[in-house]
Amino acid sequence: MSAKVNPLLIELKEITKTFIKDGQRIEVLKGLNLRIAQGEALAFLGVSGAGKSTLLHILGVLDHPTSGSLLYDGANVFEWSEGRRAQFRNRKIGFVFQVHNLLPEFTSLENTMMPALIGGAPKRQARRKAEGLLDEVGLSHRLAHRPGELSGGEQQRVAVARAMMMEPEVLLTDEPTGNLDRSTGKKIEDILIALNESKGITLVVVTHNRQLADRMSRCIGLQDGKMLPYE
Repeated sequence: MSAKVNPLLIELKEITKTFIKDGQRIEVLKGLNLRIAQGEALAFLGVSGAGKSTLLHILGVLDHPTSGSLLYDGANVFEWSEGRRAQFRNRKIGFVFQVHNLLPEFTSLENTMMPALIGGAPKRQARRKAEGLLDEVGLSHRLAHRPGELSGGEQQRVAVARAMMMEPEVLLTDEPTGNLDRSTGKKIEDILIALNESKGITLVVVTHNRQLADRMSRCIGLQDGKMLPYE
């Protein structure tokens, strides 16, 4: 019996990104081509300044490439209006960053509910969904706590629950364990991998942590804006 091949979800075609700084042209990404299958777990590994975060922002439609195309399900998202791209981000993509970006004045539950409320979901429905997600990440006892009352690992788990609120197709994570000790970081890794395996979410991890990268199904090196074989 032949192995199942998941359909293509994301395709990058000749993606470049250039900045002008102090009058100098800096090429951050240099003609990247990549195909990502639905349900894949993929890591980009590289040192700081390799272009990893810039690539992730383009994949998340948070930033425009200087040239090239980004296709989701065959559609070039940068040909859409900003309003349509914003709706796409809210409904299809979840983000987890090294800095959790939780709103300090809101509780864990309220922070988790936020994407659904922005998307127009009824408050009762959003609350029920957020409670379930926080339970999944082991924080059912911390619903009423604000970020300042949580540990770093707990804050990151809230960020993961928030990222899952809209049931995204793609979860993009930028150094998700970078501010955590190894034991706490391992728990976040386990949660991310479980989401990929149990829910079929396409997981993209940007990291300089080889231990985390080795847990993904595929790893690509990034150096000086170019993709390299992972060694």
